Amino acid sequence: MREKYIGVFDSGVGGVSILKRMTELLPGEKFVYYGDSAHAPYGEKTVEEVRQLSLFIAEKMLWGGVKALVIACNTATSAAGALLRKRYPQLPIIGVEPAIKPAAEQYPDSRVLVMATPVTLHLEKFRSLSERLAGKTEFLPVECPGLAAAIEKGEPDSPEIYSLLHRFLDPYQGKADALVLGCTHYPFIRKQIRDVLGDIPMFDSADGTARELRRVLAAGGLLRDGTDGTVVFDSSRKTAGELAVYRRFYRMDT
Repeated sequence: MREKYIGVFDSGVGGVSILKRMTELLPGEKFVYYGDSAHAPYGEKTVEEVRQLSLFIAEKMLWGGVKALVIACNTATSAAGALLRKRYPQLPIIGVEPAIKPAAEQYPDSRVLVMATPVTLHLEKFRSLSERLAGKTEFLPVECPGLAAAIEKGEPDSPEIYSLLHRFLDPYQGKADALVLGCTHYPFIRKQIRDVLGDIPMFDSADGTARELRRVLAAGGLLRDGTDGTVVFDSSRKTAGELAVYRRFYRMDT
């Protein structure tokens, strides 16, 4: 079982930000990353659509010999995480959540923006988490329709990206103490967000997800030692150009 691979999936390139941290923390593991670019973005689909797409990918990973599955997508985790764990109880499944807990711990008595897709912010999972952690911290949800799709194009400095960021963030300039990047696509545009919002502390899910994966693998005796790990990219959009985009994002800073 140790020699089997870890499956990682997202609606597109966003989950590569999670993959990067996991490969740094677990250099001996074999990873297969699946980007469902043919159906991106998940954040603007119905919950049922996201669930069906996630089930299809999980089944594909199981047939391929996966030892653990990482849902590297906030929307898919919120919409389908519980369903996948119920359907595949034998498979360790790790999801991602908006990093509002570390933001609340480090910035109490503050206003914290939470940028995310409409589906992520509307589901009960986010509402219950933010309500539980609210206390003295005020969370300000910022829906960002279209932003993940724009990032998918691989041009972070494009006028489209800046136009969307100004639309979503201009009302909050000077009014927030920290920012939670509630979609795995968003860490790839940290610079552009700072250009619009200012030099504000940002929180994402990569480190917490990687550490949780390591904990789960160790608990199950599934950790693979060494530093000879591998990364394979796959996509529902079967073109050489699509896979080249994933590799380019994997080399980018986040």
